[in-house]
Amino acid sequence: MDATPAPDAAPGASSSAGAAAAEALAAGVATLSVEDRFAILRGIGEECIQEDELMRLLQNKPVPICYDGFEPSGRMHIAQGIVKTINVNKMIKAGCKVKIWIADWFAQLNNKMGGDLKKIQTVGRYMIEIWKATGMNLDGVEFLWSSEEINKRANEYWPLVMDIARKNNVKRITRCCTIMGRSDQEELTAAQIFYPCMQCADIFFLKADICQLGMDQRKVNMLAREYCDDIKRKNKPIILSHHMLPGFKEGQEKMSKSDPTSAIFMEDDEAQVNVKIKQAFCPPKIVEGNPCLEYIKYIVFPWFGKFEVVRKESNGGNKTFANMDELIADYESGALHPADVKPALAKSINEILQPVRDHFNNNSEAKVLVNTVKVHSPPKL
Repeated sequence: MDATPAPDAAPGASSSAGAAAAEALAAGVATLSVEDRFAILRGIGEECIQEDELMRLLQNKPVPICYDGFEPSGRMHIAQGIVKTINVNKMIKAGCKVKIWIADWFAQLNNKMGGDLKKIQTVGRYMIEIWKATGMNLDGVEFLWSSEEINKRANEYWPLVMDIARKNNVKRITRCCTIMGRSDQEELTAAQIFYPCMQCADIFFLKADICQLGMDQRKVNMLAREYCDDIKRKNKPIILSHHMLPGFKEGQEKMSKSDPTSAIFMEDDEAQVNVKIKQAFCPPKIVEGNPCLEYIKYIVFPWFGKFEVVRKESNGGNKTFANMDELIADYESGALHPADVKPALAKSINEILQPVRDHFNNNSEAKVLVNTVKVHSPPKL
């Protein structure tokens, strides 16, 4: 497959600049207490299994390894692009090394991009370009292609996969198939049944101390902890599961690329973002199940540390919210209206995405990648 640009630095950066950045990063971590580092990591997860294990890990291991991964399966939405950047940067700030597993073989097993590995790998390179543009701290990140790494150490990987498969029945493995976006009631291919055994093996293959994935991946991470019981392994991988952003339509618990109107894509232009947010479900005074408020909580506040609303004096005048609790209080009382929220949210999201647009407009290689991915991933009607 095509070589991936070195993930340690932005294009054109010198190795000395990368070394200096890494040194600065280490110095920053050294100023944090174990309690500070724990708070940063715990803040990523909607759920942590287990907190006491996470604290012990930080006390005993100077640079824990965090595992994250993705299937290159088409255009990237904002949860993959921005939320992942926020979470990865927090992990690095807390002193972790982050291994991002580019699961190209897994996408092929799951029949993404028609099972065409060349197309899948093009999508993988496009995704890396996006993270460069968003400001992901690549000094603490190692991108690993599953097809390359598994082939390098096949004698280590496949016996591990087979052992996990031997120690679990089909019913237990099938329950994990929701990690692929598949129902356990679907008729699955043999490859898709094999997939959870491989993803479970990845955790040990990459020597991960922490699994930092979405709540939708929880089942296979639990399978890894159960496997530790089977093999009498004391140190289990810690599961740090982040919240899943909903789609923009009522009742959509998870953002989906299959419905382009319900998700913001990383290269969406300003007008597209404005239209999608304008049409989003955002009931007055209702916080629960309100996707616009979730975007503010999980993207805008972590990115900017505030949320700015611009409105006429007759509607209450401009206001800057310093935290989500303050915003919720105004929203539930009716002092903050959806007509105030939506334009302010669109403005914030467009500001976050502008560097990505600029990168894909100004970098010729990146432009070819995004145009190729769009051809491979036409919008579904």
